[in-house]
Amino acid sequence: MNHFNRLVSEQMVTMEKLLYLQAELERCQQIEDELQTLQHATDLESIQTDIQLMKNELKETQLIFEKQTEEVINSYRETNLASTL
Repeated sequence: MNHFNRLVSEQMVTMEKLLYLQAELERCQQIEDELQTLQHATDLESIQTDIQLMKNELKETQLIFEKQTEEVINSYRETNLASTL
């Protein structure tokens, strides 16, 4: 019977380890799922697309500003020319 008790005791230790490992595995998988959800929420590709759109808009706005500056300069020149005549 002593041998039997030792075997049962060892099996109980193994069962506790199995339960612990199973619980840890489930916990880690839950963390993995949460991290994957966060990764999709802050999708790098989406941010890169937004950055590219903003760069394009900035470039377009700079071109508009340059054209407006030229128009202001031309208008000033025309006004000065008219006043000197």
